[in-house]
Parts: sequence; C-alpha cells; structure tokens
Amino acid sequence: MSDLKGKISLITGASGGIGAAIARQLAGQGSIVVLHYNRDEQAARELEKQIISAGGQAHIIQADLSLATGPESLVQKLDTLLQTHYGSPDFDILINNAGKGGRQPLEDLTPAQFATLLQINLASPLFLIQQALTRLRPDGRIINISSIGTRSAWPEMVAYAPTKAGLEAITLSLAPKLGERGITINAVLPGATATAMNPRANNKKTAAGVAKTIALGRVGQPEDIAHVVSFLASQQGGWITGQSIDASGGQRL
Repeated sequence: MSDLKGKISLITGASGGIGAAIARQLAGQGSIVVLHYNRDEQAARELEKQIISAGGQAHIIQADLSLATGPESLVQKLDTLLQTHYGSPDFDILINNAGKGGRQPLEDLTPAQFATLLQINLASPLFLIQQALTRLRPDGRIINISSIGTRSAWPEMVAYAPTKAGLEAITLSLAPKLGERGITINAVLPGATATAMNPRANNKKTAAGVAKTIALGRVGQPEDIAHVVSFLASQQGGWITGQSIDASGGQRL
C-alpha cells in the first residue's frame, strides 16, 4: 500500500507509542506527516528527524489538547504550516490518536479528573473534526483511536471507557454526513498494547499474564495498530466507514 504519496496526514499524540508508529507507517507509504505533540518536543523532533532521514516528509506542531482552546490552536498552527510549505491549508487524513489513560475506582474519581479525560479523549477530537470539515479534501480519511475498554468490563475504567465510547458514537454519527464528500470515518479499538500508557502490557513479566487473555497469545505492539490504521487510510480501505474495528488480537473474547 503506497497510495498515500503526497497526501497530508495530521496525527495527534504522535511523539510516542501508537501515534509514533502510525506516523512511521504513513510516512513509509508516502504521506507527508504532521506530528502533533504536547509536552515531549524532544521525542517529536527525534521522530521527525528519523522520518526525514528515511526519505519521508514530516513536520512537528505543538498544542495542549487538555484545554478547550487546544483544537482551535492546533488547527491555526496547522493552517500556517501547510500554507507556508504547500500553499494551502487543506489536508487529507486526520488521526485522532492523542488520549489520556485512566484506571481508578469510582470512589476516588474527582470531577476535575473526569473533566480532563472528557476534554482530551472526547471534546478535543470532536472539535478537531469540526475544524477539519472545511479543510479535508474529498476522499479524505478520519480515524479515531478508541479502546476495547468500550466492549469489556473493567471497573477501574469507569471514567476512561465512556469517553472512548463517545468517540465511537461520533464516528458512527458523522459517517453519513462525511460520506457525501467521499470521506470515511472509522474507529480503531486497540487492546493491551505495549506503550507507556499501558504499563502492564509494557512490562515483560506482567505482559505474560495479560497475554493469557488474548486469543493470539501476546500483547499488541504499536505497529500492530499502525497496520490497521494505514489500511483504513489507504485507497484499499475506502469502502469502510462508520465502523469500530477491534484491533486487540482477540483479547477477552
């Protein structure tokens, strides 16, 4: 799948983990990737350097998506970057990957903690999509990264899971509207994936226990999720929209 040549992708939360793997995959398929980060500028710059060294095209952009003003700030910076380098603010692919994890009992949850989860995991992706509506080219792609926490019961995810479930509802709701322009929108639901956001899957000892709950017998790697995303972003994925696609290796079936 090399049909992304010249297409411009915005990937939120791209400085590490799943976001970085998606960026590498799309850049390898020819996409010009814009790497959003919030705090870890050094990691974002290193990824940008790696992609360019491998023959790809990449840019970095900063915005705090925990703030209500974050999506507008990000898109304003994106407009400037794209106008400067490519003569137009239009782009092709939006990957809403930035997210905040959260595992805690309901008894310990505070309104402020829940508000932060809602902003990062649900409100910011929604308003990034809103901003993208006038900028996404026909036959564009929107891919939202959700979680299998929306289909399995983890009591400690009582705050996190609803924010991701809302993202899946947005995905379904917007598919007919976006389809009028040939734009697809889908959600990808990772299971236990070895990233900093999931310490149990990222630790060799605890990952072995988690793997026993997965049909394919191992925890996921960021590249596993990136392969699914890259398919949905490609021309081959153009007949799929409004879907929430499990990418967990068959966890907790």
